[in-house]
Amino acid sequence: MVNRRQRPKKVRSGKSADEIIRELKAGQTSSGSYRERSLKIHGLICAKCAREFDYKDRHLLTVHHRDGNPRNNPPDGSNWENLCVYCHEDEHSRGLLGDYLSGG
Repeated sequence: MVNRRQRPKKVRSGKSADEIIRELKAGQTSSGSYRERSLKIHGLICAKCAREFDYKDRHLLTVHHRDGNPRNNPPDGSNWENLCVYCHEDEHSRGLLGDYLSGG
């Protein structure tokens, strides 16, 4: 017997595709708004390696949740730090490496 994953159910938002695209571009959706707030609060700089970014390459800057919970988005930005994609990957791989080396 083959174990197949069930497809997630589609959720209708009542919005047209154009409205959704406009919101995504404007950063008004709940998933994208914390990124824009973090960039405004903390600036276009990596908190780990201090590399500075400008408007053209800001897509390489990500928001890291310090407590590991992506739903914890306080308005003051206290759970966020802006990391470049390289430092963000390093931050998340450290736990995996530590678990491996400790036999966990």
